Amino acid sequence: MPPSDRRNTRARPDSLKTFSTNRKARYDYHIEETYETGIALLGSEVKSIRQGRANLRDSYAAFERGELFLHNCHISPYAQASRFNPEPLRPRKLLLRRQEIERLRGKVEEKGLTLVPLSLYLKGRYVKVELALARGKKQYDRREDIKRREADREVAQASRGRAKIP
Repeated sequence: MPPSDRRNTRARPDSLKTFSTNRKARYDYHIEETYETGIALLGSEVKSIRQGRANLRDSYAAFERGELFLHNCHISPYAQASRFNPEPLRPRKLLLRRQEIERLRGKVEEKGLTLVPLSLYLKGRYVKVELALARGKKQYDRREDIKRREADREVAQASRGRAKIP
């Protein structure tokens, strides 16, 4: 069989499948920049993530010994794993180039920003984390966002209501 007729059984590198999103992050933070990072996982953790058993709520990224780690990311133990199931909340190393890590460290220390994961997804055959450089919202910022959302919703309902009336 010629090579062109063979089917590629691997996932395409451009295909994305999101397993977990941190919806609260967009509510609590102003997102300034986003980065795509790899994450160092064990095989049973990858299988658990593929089953949709990961939770990014209340998770954050922090610098330790010149490296970047994801904390409080809950990945449930894989049920079919026989012996070794890692701790669900263990810190997991995020994979970035050294100069990207140093640039992020400078921004976080200088401007008072924080690193928050937005989503956990599969890109090709690799699990990736969308990491955001974000600034915390104040209470009045959240109230303004709620008012803006309600106003947009009312406008949309009014326009739909007018469209239905002949």
